[in-house]
Amino acid sequence: MIDPMTGVSRPPFGAAIMRWRHVRRMSQLDLALGSGVSQRHISFLESGRASPSRPMVVQLARALDVPLRERNVLLNAAGYAPLYAERGLDSDELRHVRHVLEVIIAAHGPIPAYVVDRSWTIVLSNRAARRLTGLFVAPGSALVSSGLNVARLLLHPDGLRPFIVNWDDVAPVMIDRLEREISASPGDEVLRRLAAELRTYPGVDDLPLRPRLPNAGDLLVPIHLRGRGLDVRLFTTIATIGAPQDITVGEMRIETLLPADAEGEAELRELLNG
Repeated sequence: MIDPMTGVSRPPFGAAIMRWRHVRRMSQLDLALGSGVSQRHISFLESGRASPSRPMVVQLARALDVPLRERNVLLNAAGYAPLYAERGLDSDELRHVRHVLEVIIAAHGPIPAYVVDRSWTIVLSNRAARRLTGLFVAPGSALVSSGLNVARLLLHPDGLRPFIVNWDDVAPVMIDRLEREISASPGDEVLRRLAAELRTYPGVDDLPLRPRLPNAGDLLVPIHLRGRGLDVRLFTTIATIGAPQDITVGEMRIETLLPADAEGEAELRELLNG
């Protein structure tokens, strides 16, 4: 494999480790200190003068904070079988995980909460989230039938976009977040295709490359929803599952839409109670 930066031919694993070092902005010395592997040996691995053991591949991947899906790619590049499984959330193996996630989001009560996968597709949602979405998006909408996706929901003209008062502030933040996730997982074609799709939506490709700089009083960027009898400001929070050993679980996030003020909380309670 030819390293595009140097033009030097490198073995697949060596090229992959070098690429991840560049993504994480780590030198060979940084990686050596973080992984406990000598800088000399890392140099040998990247050049192909040495081959890694399976535990060493995992050791280096951990030090580089490589996602589980990409760790399997590294193992394959080194000549080993994948280590991390990818099970469906409906599988028997993840039945307990699904139950725990359902309990967590249900406990949020009137606060909309949902679980999303790596491509921001909603896989679980609580009653408050379903009521909020149903208020603005028709059940027969293509956004619903194809599987609700947070990015599409916020940026597509048939989603929440017409009802987001500060869409010009919210949209660049969402695009920036997606671009950062692509930078963190450069081999993820699913995210790349999603980003390309979003750029085809009206006005999205005209957004600034980066969100506006915050003002002195800004702490979080609110999502101000207005319409269908609702006027509420919300903040998004994201939680991940620690120390996962399954790809599906490792890529899941719990997202909540917290009310920005007491009035917003009262509106969400009223919405939940019909």
